[in-house]
Amino acid sequence: MSFVSQRTDGALLPEGGSLNPRLFAIAGGLAVALGIVPLLASDYWLSSIIIPTLVMGVAGIGLNLLMGYAGLVSLGSAAFMSIGAFATYNLLLRLPVLPLPVALVMAGLIAAAAGVVFGLPSLRIKGFYLGASTLGAQFFFEWLFTNYNWFSNGSQSLTISAPRLQIFGHDLSSATGRYLLVAVTALVLIAFAYAVVRSRVGREWMAIRDMDTAAAVIGIHVASRKLLAYGISSFVCGIAGALWAFGYLGTSDAHTFDLDKSFQVLFIVLIGGSATIWGNFLGAAFIVLTPIVLDRIAPYTGLGAFADQGALSNIQHILFGAIIILLLIKEPDGLASLLRQLRQNLLRRLHAPA
Repeated sequence: MSFVSQRTDGALLPEGGSLNPRLFAIAGGLAVALGIVPLLASDYWLSSIIIPTLVMGVAGIGLNLLMGYAGLVSLGSAAFMSIGAFATYNLLLRLPVLPLPVALVMAGLIAAAAGVVFGLPSLRIKGFYLGASTLGAQFFFEWLFTNYNWFSNGSQSLTISAPRLQIFGHDLSSATGRYLLVAVTALVLIAFAYAVVRSRVGREWMAIRDMDTAAAVIGIHVASRKLLAYGISSFVCGIAGALWAFGYLGTSDAHTFDLDKSFQVLFIVLIGGSATIWGNFLGAAFIVLTPIVLDRIAPYTGLGAFADQGALSNIQHILFGAIIILLLIKEPDGLASLLRQLRQNLLRRLHAPA
């Protein structure tokens, strides 16, 4: 009996378990992009568009592993991002000899431990009530990092800045350096996410998502797998939070990772598509580019008159909500599924007899 859902990146993950050559092609293309993008993109594109898109896409992967593959709920993704940011800051500050990659991994593990703790209610409750419990993590950690300035090294402004961004003596403080840091980390986490999804753990997550009672009957330890899902999800979100604070913003505080940030990550999953890896970057690109596009077209559409009144931000929220509702109605699996269908239709027409 198979409980594995069809809502996976089927083009890259065939059910037979063999490695798909397309995965190698994509990996090769991404490797080339690491060398080409910094040469072609300006500092503005790297700092304001590409880096935030990659970081938010990674955060979307973290939440999608939990929601899309394990079928669990979390409304506090930004809380675990903040744990990763503050943990990385303190590790690099108090342990100067610690290499940056090690600090990122350790920060992710600290976020994972917090995720397991706040995932404990999933053993007893489901659905809306589980979402409410994870929402508690959002408010708790924002309160913690705001009221105890030890986490910000005694700073009265409660802000944290990257103490050092370097690997093996190479400075990464430039736009190109931060892009390479974010891009390489994103590639590693993408590979990690694919490995988890393709493993026995990933298959058991999907079985629990589809029917946890049946999963328990066939011998899956549901409780431990749920906690593992929260741990791995928080691990990825924690590293994404560190990259957001130091790879993108350069400085941060507890309010950087507020409830709005958690909803942004949730929107990325809904827009990009549930139970997909690459779809998260489609959703992240939408989240990042939509405000920029609205700002650019505002003078030509009459929206500029509302900008001074702060209504442009509300228009963006309305647009996000409208697209999410449209996707849930027309294409519940998000942009990733839509693009996959368009590609299949195009290939079908190209191979159709004249």
